Amino acid sequence: MLGIKDRRVLITGGGGAIGAALCARFASAGAHVLVADRDATAAQRVAKAIQGTPLVFDISDYSAAQTALAQAGEIDVLVNNAGWDRFQNFIDMNPADWEQLIAINLRGPLNMHHLVVPGMVKQGRGRVINISSDAARVGSSGESVYSACKGGILSFSKTLARELARKGVTVNVVCPGPTDTPILRGFAGEGDAGQKVMDALVRAIPMKRVGQPEDIPGIVCFLASDEAAYITGQVISVSGGLTMAG
Repeated sequence: MLGIKDRRVLITGGGGAIGAALCARFASAGAHVLVADRDATAAQRVAKAIQGTPLVFDISDYSAAQTALAQAGEIDVLVNNAGWDRFQNFIDMNPADWEQLIAINLRGPLNMHHLVVPGMVKQGRGRVINISSDAARVGSSGESVYSACKGGILSFSKTLARELARKGVTVNVVCPGPTDTPILRGFAGEGDAGQKVMDALVRAIPMKRVGQPEDIPGIVCFLASDEAAYITGQVISVSGGLTMAG
């Protein structure tokens, strides 16, 4: 795609399932990928596989992120992919349960925008792609606080897109539907019970399969490219047709 080669691309949660797929896709397009993850082993493994650069820090810790990024140099593309979920009905939760969800899924991306976007504005160009979730668009039982955080990312992204539209920086959102990751497998459970949950998901999806991590990077890479220069403030679902929000 136009405008990806030699760009410096920072991907948070780069050591995870979707993160690793994103890193591989950008690397294959000729980008220099900064693989950010709080798990040092995962970040180093992915970075080694794609000849990228590992960055080890917790996005929810502003000072730690600031220190790590001070050595990262110019960043052309920011992909806020890091996320975490705990499946639990809201009335069964207590404040301690949701603080970590908010820290990782909302406060962490805010930290990253605040630390990276000013540099993009200064250089007069930049692409931000936030990985949200279809849980933010249509709701999802057992994911109330996670959905709230991801919904906040949608509203924040649209507002930031307006603020940055004349500064050469675009901001867009990609919302995966059910995707075969450790989080989904943890929700479904093991054995026959877990397989029944997965089967029910498949039946509900028009394409008759859950997403794979490799289904996500194509649209993200496109939104990061020069071919998407006139696209900002948009929300795109990658869900096999499960959600068709207008």
